[in-house]
Order: sequence, then C-alpha cells, then structure tokens
Amino acid sequence: MKIVIGSDHAAYEMKEKVKLLLQSKNIEVLDVGTHSADRADYPDYAKKVSHEVVAQNIQGILLCGSGIGVSIVANRFKGVRAALCRTPEDAEMSRKHNDANVLCLGARFNSESEVQKIIEAWFENSFEGGRHADRLNKFSDLGEDC
Repeated sequence: MKIVIGSDHAAYEMKEKVKLLLQSKNIEVLDVGTHSADRADYPDYAKKVSHEVVAQNIQGILLCGSGIGVSIVANRFKGVRAALCRTPEDAEMSRKHNDANVLCLGARFNSESEVQKIIEAWFENSFEGGRHADRLNKFSDLGEDC
C-alpha cells in the first residue's frame, strides 16, 4: 500500500510522526512536503497531495493546524473526497459512507495518540457501497456547473 502525505509548517512535526506510524505498518509513504517547520502555505501541499491521489489512485493524508484549510482546498479537485476527522468515529464514517480518499487532520486539535487512533480507524474501514454509492454518484461530476 502507498499513501501520499503533506502538511504545512503548523503540522510538520505531526506529519513526521504520522510518517513513522505508517512506515511501521509497512505502508509506503510519498511525502510531498513541507520538509521543515519554516513557514509554508497549506494550499500548496493540499494541491500536491490531491494531484497524487487522483493521478496514482491512492489515498492521502493532509495536515495543517486545524485541518480545515487543507480539507477545503483538497475538495476543490475532481476525484478527491477529503474528510476532516477529529475522532475515530469520524474516520470510520468517512470511509464507510463517503468513500473518502483523503484524511485531513488538525495538528493543533488532536494529540499524537488521538491522531494514531483516527488513522487506525481510517485503515480498518472501507466503503460500504450500496445506497452510499448512489449518493456519491449525485456529486461525482459536479464542478464548474455549480
């Protein structure tokens, strides 16, 4: 399994911890940055992660201070279903009902242990399909027509 990950400066330290967690589970990690705690703008990294998610058909993890900014940016890209998750239950439902392919996390809102539990819930669950697929189809082709 391969995951693309990215963050701004506010979440750099948490991103590095998440990378180690993923690697400990034998998950290949493509880190698109940022690569230091120096100021960095979250839209740049949300765009990079979103591009790789769509181009490679893989899942992604985005982090910023709150998780809100990266989720807003990522959801602007067709084929990306980014979910801001603050609890394991959020992560579970985002996978089961929304087939989310980008997990967004807020480094200033969740502790390292909470982030680990959220990530574990994300990977333990998968899309249920059925009526949920019908709902996804209602917005999968939205874009400039809105």
